[in-house]
Formats: sequence, structure tokens, C-alpha cells
Amino acid sequence: MNKLNVKVGVLVAIILVAALSKLIFSHFEVYNLSPLVAIALFGGSQFKNKGWAYCFPVLAFLISDLAFYLIGKTGFYGVSQFFVYGSILLITAMGTTLHNLKPIKILGYSLTGSALFWIISNFGVWVGSRIPGAIEYEPGLTLGMTYLRALPFYNEISTQMFRNAFGGDIFYTFLLFGIYALIQKTTPAVRYSNS
Repeated sequence: MNKLNVKVGVLVAIILVAALSKLIFSHFEVYNLSPLVAIALFGGSQFKNKGWAYCFPVLAFLISDLAFYLIGKTGFYGVSQFFVYGSILLITAMGTTLHNLKPIKILGYSLTGSALFWIISNFGVWVGSRIPGAIEYEPGLTLGMTYLRALPFYNEISTQMFRNAFGGDIFYTFLLFGIYALIQKTTPAVRYSNS
């Protein structure tokens, strides 16, 4: 197997394992602890082929959403899901600019990705609230109220989801980049590849 295939295989495996970890946390009802931002940043920064950089994070989440659906959980849901996938693409684009990997820079990108995801996904909830028949449909819900409900300390579930989202993004981002750095140190085929 050539070096390119080894590196791509390692990158894809890391992304898929991280995406499937969503199932584990959802089983224990730990909400919003998701590798979404980390996968998008990691894929964007590590794949030289930018088609793959965008494709694999989206595919990883489609697979995990399909798995949720098949086990009877909410895998595919309303209009706001389009905004979730849109945010994956935007954060991946941000990841393509992540070079010279230093911990403080990775932290900054992770927090920025978390904030973008929070803004975009909650905007999607508001858009869905305006569409009769959508799962998010809630006549009279204002954009301000949508963001207020998503803030920590609004209620217990908002606090848990906000904390888990930002904390999970930081955890997963350092986990993915850290695991990959270790693999690069121990596997020359991955270290010297140009995928």
C-alpha cells in the first residue's frame, strides 16, 4: 500500500471513529457532546485534497445520523439539520486555513468553530420555527428568543448542551489532532505522505 493510501486511511478511520462516538454519548444521554467541530477542523486541515476534506466530515455525520435513525433515535430531523450540515462545511473551510499547528491556535479555531456552529444551528432552529409542518415549528418564536433559549443558564438542559458543545469541541479537537500527531511520529508512511 502506498503512503498516500495509508495516510488517507488513517484520516478516514479517525474521523469515522469520532463520528460514531456520538452514539456512545447519546446512549448515556449526554447531549451535545459531539465531535462535529473537531472533525470538520481536522478534515479541513489534514486532507490536501480539498474534495476529501469536505466530503469525509459530511459523510461521517450522515453515517452517524443514519445509525441514530436505524436504532430508533432522532437521526434525521427538521429544517435546522440543513444548517448543521452547512456549518460543517463552513468549519471545514475554516480548517483549510489551519496550518502551523500550535495548541493555542488549535484552541482558538475550536472555540471559533463552536461559536459558528452555535450561531448557525440556532439560526436554523429559528428558520424551522417559521415553517408549518417542520419539527421545529413554533409560531411567534423570535430570533432573539431562539438564541436566549440556547444560552447557558436559561434552563438546565441549555446549560448542559452549551457546556457539552464547547467542552466537547475542545476535547475532541485536541484528541483528534493529538492522536494523529502520535500516529505521524510512529508511522513514517503517514508522516511523509502528501494526501
